Amino acid sequence: MPQHDWLDKDFYKILGVSEDVSEKDLTKAYRKLARKYHPDANPDDAKAEDRFKEVSEAYDVLGDPERRKEYDEIRRFGPAAGFGRPADSGNGGFSFDPSDLSDLLGGMFGGGGRRTAPGTGPRRGDDLEAELHLSFDEAVEGVTTSVHLTSDAACSTCKGSGSAPGTTPQTCPRCHGRGVLDDNQGFFSLSQPCDRCGGRGKVVVEPCPTCRGSGIERKPRQVRVRIPAGVKNGQRIRLKGRGTPGRNGGPAGDLYVKVQVAGHRLFGRRGDHLTLDIPITFAEAALGAKVKVPTLDRSTVTLKIPAGTPTGKTFRVKGRGVQGAKATGDLLVTVVVDVPDELSEDQRAAVEALAAATAGSPRDHLTRAAS
Repeated sequence: MPQHDWLDKDFYKILGVSEDVSEKDLTKAYRKLARKYHPDANPDDAKAEDRFKEVSEAYDVLGDPERRKEYDEIRRFGPAAGFGRPADSGNGGFSFDPSDLSDLLGGMFGGGGRRTAPGTGPRRGDDLEAELHLSFDEAVEGVTTSVHLTSDAACSTCKGSGSAPGTTPQTCPRCHGRGVLDDNQGFFSLSQPCDRCGGRGKVVVEPCPTCRGSGIERKPRQVRVRIPAGVKNGQRIRLKGRGTPGRNGGPAGDLYVKVQVAGHRLFGRRGDHLTLDIPITFAEAALGAKVKVPTLDRSTVTLKIPAGTPTGKTFRVKGRGVQGAKATGDLLVTVVVDVPDELSEDQRAAVEALAAATAGSPRDHLTRAAS
């Protein structure tokens, strides 16, 4: 992004952080906003997409220590800080003193009125995102697996140098390795990227035949990823440095793996708790019983059903849920009274006897309330 645009944008405000925010808190704020406004979470929402781009642009600058320092210097010495002061005439105009420009450039770029060229230093690689589909058991227990993706990566032939095997990049003869060329403008000088090496300070004499000197090739690759136990559906796992390679010696970007978890034939999940519906007979509900309940580890526990338990009642089995980051969840067992579709003669006779022995109706209170 052109640096003259930086004066018009408050990246700290965009990310909702103070100017003295730490790198850790800055990254935390960015991730929170990126998840909130990511296009995958807001399909067909143009405003959310624009906000995501705005947040990404802000972090692209503030997340790089060198670019953040330069951005802070530009904001500090830019127009809002006195680059052109109100004229003494009182007519609302501005006066300009060449010493302002000299002080500005000297303060921003280390004295002598010399400005280094933007964009010639190391550049961080792009972040990538991939999806990983897991079974219910894999998500609960954790797993080490591979993510398959096609992306830019360091050239396998030259290992990212851009030079043919057996050769190395040479110091640029035009800028002598500085990456910039000075353009003297009287009392100060401006520096521009070297047109010979593109600001890298080195030139490739014999380009790699695979990547043609870029040091990067697009290829399929597998990335090993360890999924922690208890990962949730839709959760994103960050793999630092596994994104696209950086430029000019910059660090690689990160890879974010979005986890998609399949359902289970018996169990559901509520946070770190497992849920299970278990049928019981009317007799068990009315008289009470002890029933065997399966658990995710394929063992069983005995659950005591008190007499008079209504259908839909939920019981908690401590510690038989999902192992979370801080504690293990519980197994939440909901009983459902099973009503048979057909009755044998003995069953019918027993139910009819129960009906005859039952006084009143469970709906009597409804009739009284309506009258």
